[in-house]
Amino acid sequence: MSKPLKRLEHSLTLGNLWLYICSLIRKKKKVYAYALNDEIEKTFSFRPNKIMIYVVLYKLEAEGFIISEFEDRRKYYRLTRNGEKVLDDGKAYMKKLAGRL
Repeated sequence: MSKPLKRLEHSLTLGNLWLYICSLIRKKKKVYAYALNDEIEKTFSFRPNKIMIYVVLYKLEAEGFIISEFEDRRKYYRLTRNGEKVLDDGKAYMKKLAGRL
């Protein structure tokens, strides 16, 4: 793989991890953070490390796009209305950009 293609792949996957996380949360209604790297690999064919996932989850929660709640000893994440909107906006932007290439 060429260097420019590697940079593109990195920026479209790890550089925008929030899109994949929010997409999985929407699809599953709630997600357990520990299982997210396996889910991302299974669904999107790349595997981020757990620390990156937790950093993105904390940022998304601080910005009001997701909320967390405990069920027994596990912490689950759900999208907020703002999270639904930002995910829709992000997907629309990606489609628009891809159409221009």
